[in-house]
Amino acid sequence: CTVIFTRLATRDLHKPISILFCNLAVSDLFTSFSGFWISMLFITNPDITIFGSQDMLAPYSLYTTSILSTIYNLVSIGIERYLAVAKSMRTRFRVARNHSMAVVFISWVLAFFLGCLPLMGWHCLQAERSISVLYSPFCVDYLVFITLPNVVVAFLVPLFTYLRIIIILRKRKLRMQACGQAPGTYRSAETQVARTSISIWLLALVSYAPFFAGVIFDATNHSCHTDLYPGVYIFRNCTAMLITITCLGNPLLYTLRLRELGAKLKTLRCLSANRVRACAI
Repeated sequence: CTVIFTRLATRDLHKPISILFCNLAVSDLFTSFSGFWISMLFITNPDITIFGSQDMLAPYSLYTTSILSTIYNLVSIGIERYLAVAKSMRTRFRVARNHSMAVVFISWVLAFFLGCLPLMGWHCLQAERSISVLYSPFCVDYLVFITLPNVVVAFLVPLFTYLRIIIILRKRKLRMQACGQAPGTYRSAETQVARTSISIWLLALVSYAPFFAGVIFDATNHSCHTDLYPGVYIFRNCTAMLITITCLGNPLLYTLRLRELGAKLKTLRCLSANRVRACAI
């Protein structure tokens, strides 16, 4: 909420990348909200989060939708950064604000469609054979259908884009050195991109790899819920905590640094104080 507020208040949304950053914060907000919903259901009635119930379809669907939207946002940010760096070399395509708005709209439509498939009937409330052990009443085939292609997209596309960015910046630095110019700007930009890409990979690996491992376990496991209690469900809860921690780290990692966030909040506070003084006078 702080990131969204500062982005709107400081009018940073005129940049295409800022629209994607703000949308990423919205996706993380939805993930946190749906995770809080699931936690409240677990507190009030733990059995429905283990054995499955009709009440779990809506929060799990919202949780899936928000995670898919986050993945699509990260992929979009990687592609936008690649086009921004490569536009002066091989491509003349420039990402505009309308393009970012269209990407945001398409990503949310796709995320809502795939995430709400269980609400449309693809669930296992009656079919006990293919029911998920970790995320009942979701079906195992639905989880596999959602997880596998999105994992491939979320890892391969950023891998290509960030590697290409680093290669392009390195070529520019060598070209500047050959012309006898100081490559300090490109060296710092290359270092920043490398650090950001490494942070993206580490954060995605730590948070989403256990969830993917849980889906693989669901697909290969044939035991009952009671046979796996409580160890497997502790693992599931830890996975949800990692995803929630990612929602806290994403806004600072992809949109604002701690110092910049504090500076913008201080600026907004000073502007508000000046307005109050002006009104008093």
